Amino acid sequence: MSLATLLILLALWTQGALTLALLVILGRRRLPLVMEKKIAVRDIALDTGPWPEDAQKASNAFDNQFQLPVLFAIGIAIAIYLGAGWPEAVLAWVFVLSRIVHAAIHVTTNHVYRRFSAYVVGFGVLTALWIAILVRLVLVFQTV
Repeated sequence: MSLATLLILLALWTQGALTLALLVILGRRRLPLVMEKKIAVRDIALDTGPWPEDAQKASNAFDNQFQLPVLFAIGIAIAIYLGAGWPEAVLAWVFVLSRIVHAAIHVTTNHVYRRFSAYVVGFGVLTALWIAILVRLVLVFQTV
């Protein structure tokens, strides 16, 4: 396995760890409220409205990890299959760093413009990754 591939896989692992960390944050913000009976289970069974702002921020940040990061994981798998190199490794890490920044903003200040900026960076990098995959696919078909 090349160093670039190893770094790509480490970026993917880091993205997964970020998602799990957000789940822990979410649990730490929600469980005490239910255990202390500050929030009734029946009130949150079908509606997230009753959760306080901090719990809702963590919930939104966690939910957001199942949007762009899903396309990232699929792209990484395809890129590695096609023989990903250093460009994909750099793109992978920039994407994951943008997601860390996005999540950190989401669970703290939730400043929408800053959060959106981090999202746009991640979206741009993800688009570049998918274009790199397309280039690799075209190159593969040219050699067949």
